[in-house]
Amino acid sequence: YGGGGGRTESEMEISALLTSAGINISICIVLLSLYSILRKQPANYCVYFGRRLVCGGARHYDPFWYERFVPSPSWLVKAWETSEDELLAAAGLDAVVFLRMVIFSIRIFFITAVVCIAFVLPVNYYGQPKVHKEIHLESSEVFTIENLKEGSKWLWVHCLALYIITSAACLLLYFEYRTIAKMRLGHITGSASKPSQFTVLIRAIPWSPDQSYSDTLSKYFTNYYSSSYVSHQMVYHNGIIQRLLLDAERMCQSLKHVAPEINCKPSLTPCTFCGGLTATNSFHILSNEGDSVKGMEIGELTMTTPEQERPAAFVFFKTRYDALVVSEVLQSSNPMLWVTDLAPEPHDVYWRNLNIPYRQLWIRRIATLVGAVAFMFVFLIPVTFIQGLTQLQQLSHAFPFLRGILKEKFINQVITGYLPSVILILFFYAVPPLMMYFSTLEGSIARSIRKKSACIKILYFTIWNVFFVNILSGSVIRQLNVFSSVRDIPAQLARAVPTQAGFFTTYCFTSGWASLACEIMQPMALIWNLVAKAVSKNKDESYETLRFPYHTEIPRLLLFGLLGFTNSVIAPLILPFLLIYFFLAYLIYKNQILNVYITKYESGGQYWPIFHNTTIFSLLLTQIIALGFFGLKLSTVASGFTIPLILLTLLFSEYCRHRFAPIFHKHPAQVLLDMDRADEMAGKMEELHKKLHNVYSQIPLHSQKSSSKGECSTQELPDPEKLKPEEGDAIAKELWGYQGNESGQEHEDKSCPSASSPEHRTPTMIELHKRS
Repeated sequence: YGGGGGRTESEMEISALLTSAGINISICIVLLSLYSILRKQPANYCVYFGRRLVCGGARHYDPFWYERFVPSPSWLVKAWETSEDELLAAAGLDAVVFLRMVIFSIRIFFITAVVCIAFVLPVNYYGQPKVHKEIHLESSEVFTIENLKEGSKWLWVHCLALYIITSAACLLLYFEYRTIAKMRLGHITGSASKPSQFTVLIRAIPWSPDQSYSDTLSKYFTNYYSSSYVSHQMVYHNGIIQRLLLDAERMCQSLKHVAPEINCKPSLTPCTFCGGLTATNSFHILSNEGDSVKGMEIGELTMTTPEQERPAAFVFFKTRYDALVVSEVLQSSNPMLWVTDLAPEPHDVYWRNLNIPYRQLWIRRIATLVGAVAFMFVFLIPVTFIQGLTQLQQLSHAFPFLRGILKEKFINQVITGYLPSVILILFFYAVPPLMMYFSTLEGSIARSIRKKSACIKILYFTIWNVFFVNILSGSVIRQLNVFSSVRDIPAQLARAVPTQAGFFTTYCFTSGWASLACEIMQPMALIWNLVAKAVSKNKDESYETLRFPYHTEIPRLLLFGLLGFTNSVIAPLILPFLLIYFFLAYLIYKNQILNVYITKYESGGQYWPIFHNTTIFSLLLTQIIALGFFGLKLSTVASGFTIPLILLTLLFSEYCRHRFAPIFHKHPAQVLLDMDRADEMAGKMEELHKKLHNVYSQIPLHSQKSSSKGECSTQELPDPEKLKPEEGDAIAKELWGYQGNESGQEHEDKSCPSASSPEHRTPTMIELHKRS
């Protein structure tokens, strides 16, 4: 579109849209069918059942079972039937909150699709009296609000639909916020034995030439908090000795799982490629030297000295309420000294960033902000190129040698309907690692905080580059004064959004449907597993467990929500495709959470406020765009009714910010006091205090058992070869995944429980070292 906002020179035809849909539907069907076969192969268990292998509940299929090579929808049925309580026990609160985001999206866009497809779409299609072509030959513009003539009396239908969508979204958001806030309170009260509730992280401890940081801290808290202070654990410099000790500990754990009957006698194994015999040498397990360090003090093992101490420490208090008070109170007249925060969980601590001086944090945050903004502007180059692919007339003028190729109808449809979104997705693969790196440079003290920060950065980046840059790139190139005044913003957005409706729909196919199929296939893990077993002849069943990528999936979910809301009354043709995406996302993500991803740490539902605030932003943006279009179509009545809707949405957002948001930022003192009194009456306080001393060890000893959230314990299991299922041994049945039926399907196993119920943990099948 050129000049002051005319129409695009070339609108996408419905046939190009259908071509993109057909390509992606074919890809999804092939990948999902292939997944249902590959997941049944014993060699791929560590790829598709990583979490269940860790928890000791995966079934080994009969290698001669013919149904292993036939696609089946059994995994869909199992994902659908898993209840929310089972999911909460298996994967924690973050997983439940994420799936509730998907359920909210299904509900609101089902309502939106019914209203807009039934009423808005026919009004748009018959907005002007003209002879219509066949559906597949129509331009996508015919199905948008642009097809209405100025001053049309049918614009009240769009205004009414906007009221219904906003009311339904706010109502659903309110009930979800209230429910998840109760879940978060239950998460706090249900984790009564969490050491983080008694622990405060102290940073920026003042330096004294006469004494060490440890002595300074002990003197300070003995003087000011003598009645509540218990002890402290200093943070030491993460130097070469600590890294060597940690590597040695990991090697000790790895060697411990080698079968003792393996010896050094050479053996002959068939070559994978040529079929010949290849000589190999095994090794026998060394004696476990880990026992020799069990009796050492942690200070002796890590060679910690006062010179290695950092100005940071974990301070332990007698009650949860004492820790809460210390974390909230300003400790010194200089806010840059004695900085206090509630400590994260032990497995959530990001030890590397605790070495960063506190005075550097504000500089780091500014630097990462500047870097993220600079990268957003650099990303304008590929986005502008992508927009050129959607306008073939400009492309043919810039590259005359392509005119002959572009005349081919199929090539035309692929370039305009499929290629732009694919190229954009390929460029986006570089975004999550870079944003995670920026979040690390900021100095986050917890891994969950780092992932949440990366989630916010990726969200801003995605919305800016996929939505705003795509719809405004043409105006920015042709008009340097695209936003000459604030009053022009609604009109510019109203002109731009309908022209990109086709691109957003194809983006839903490629970044939505196809990405879900790739997510469930786990192509990188599958290739790595194939290389390790087929090429390297590595028969070891060790593997790296994965964490759920909330920082990439939540922004994608919110982006599609934004596209759905902004196009609902403008170009409602996208809504059925979005609804299909959300249904697929619910089943696929649920399957992955149950079978693949392990929960080592979580934020306790901290992602929901991000989802809520972004949804409110999407609603407001939709209303502003509708207001601009009502103004362009000279509908004073519709414009007048839209303004109160914007104000009501802002009031609702402000109410939720005061009513629910504080629960996600602070722990209620009333709840912690009740927990303290209950533990004192039950006589559990002394036992809890004893556990605080070693739980925040910077280098955990091999003898210490893991008790992290969502992890299964790492205790030794008997040799499954000596426990035959025929003997009826219960342990053997669990190890072999035995089930006494002949259906050949997976047996119903208990998922790995979370720390909310540590007494119900299942023994681990194999767990070497979990990547943080």
